[in-house]
Amino acid sequence: MSNTATPTASSVSFFRPDQLAEVLDRHARWIKGQPGGARANLAMADLEGADLSQRDLRGARLVGARLARGRLNGTNLAGADLFGVDLRDADISRANLMQTDLRGARLRAADFSHANLKGADLRAGTLEPGGTARRGAGPDAQDAESARQIHKAALARLQTGMTAEGGIPTDLTGAVLRGANLSEADLSGAVLQNADLSGAVLNGADLTGARLNGANLSGAALDGTRFDKADMVGTRMADCDLSSTRIATAQMTRPIDSMGSEIQRAIFDHERWIDSFGQRGQRADLDGADLSRADLRNVTLSAASLRGANLSAAALTGARLMMTDLSGANLEGANLMGADLSGANLSYAVLTGADLTRVRLGPAAIKDPSGRPTGRSWAANLMGADMRGALLVGTCLVQANLSDANLDSAEMDGADLAGAKLQRATLPGRPPRRG
Repeated sequence: MSNTATPTASSVSFFRPDQLAEVLDRHARWIKGQPGGARANLAMADLEGADLSQRDLRGARLVGARLARGRLNGTNLAGADLFGVDLRDADISRANLMQTDLRGARLRAADFSHANLKGADLRAGTLEPGGTARRGAGPDAQDAESARQIHKAALARLQTGMTAEGGIPTDLTGAVLRGANLSEADLSGAVLQNADLSGAVLNGADLTGARLNGANLSGAALDGTRFDKADMVGTRMADCDLSSTRIATAQMTRPIDSMGSEIQRAIFDHERWIDSFGQRGQRADLDGADLSRADLRNVTLSAASLRGANLSAAALTGARLMMTDLSGANLEGANLMGADLSGANLSYAVLTGADLTRVRLGPAAIKDPSGRPTGRSWAANLMGADMRGALLVGTCLVQANLSDANLDSAEMDGADLAGAKLQRATLPGRPPRRG
């Protein structure tokens, strides 16, 4: 198998262990300037689960490669071309990724703890020059046209992820970046939802327009960091010095105490109503309420009425919303990671781009007035819901009614659809796994 051919959009290279070993050996010789050496070209290669830990892969070409669940801990990838690479759930801890081109990469839930990403290019994937080529240094500057053709092939394969602006955002949703060095990294437009950046070094990094809702930046170094127009709803920033950051135009969370006394009272009384099994307080009626960008993390609104409410971009991680009526509600871009929506009514709700990772949308047990189980249950209703581009990774949808729902481009790895109603539903290109 040649390691110099430019792949097409549909081609996937499968490497036998002996072939991969040869490519890596020749790359090692190339780095050392020894005879018989050749830069590793693993573009579009299927290397899922491969162990490349502690390897010296400086300057390697891994455009569009599939390395999900791979091991790259301690690997030297400085200056490598990782455009559009799939590193989901991979171990990249303590790796060297200085000056790498990671535009459009899929890095969800990857472990980058204590990795060096100084100067890495994590912008959206487009055909404009990036990475080492953008900086005018390294091997890519010498064969820019070849690199462009490989990038073009990778973009074509990822076409379904194209945004309105024409780029594929780098996806770091849920990634672990604890203690990572991201100084001077270009993260503009990157998706860092629910990412762990605690203790990370982000000095001089560009996070313009990045999506950081639910991310943890506690203790991060933020000297000269740019957050212009970033989505920071629900972002944790304890022990951070923001004095030298550009954060004035970032979209921040609206705390409950800024939403008016009626909404505050309704939520307080509802929680009392739930805790007392209806003996005190009263059920919340928040139909049509504006709760956009609201900080409702871990709130208890089970059995509340929120029909037609605006919860767009709201922070709802860990919320308890069992049997809540959210029919027709706007939850576009809401962060519901780990929430309990068992038995909830989300019929005709807008959930485009919402994060429903590990959300419980199975049936809710029906209890009597004293809180004892009756042996009956109530299924979640998502009939006609707009769930395009939603994250449903590991989500429980057992017995849920998804009739007429639109799940185009939704990510459903590990979603449990046992007994779900899917009549006339629009499903993603790859059918979800059924439990």
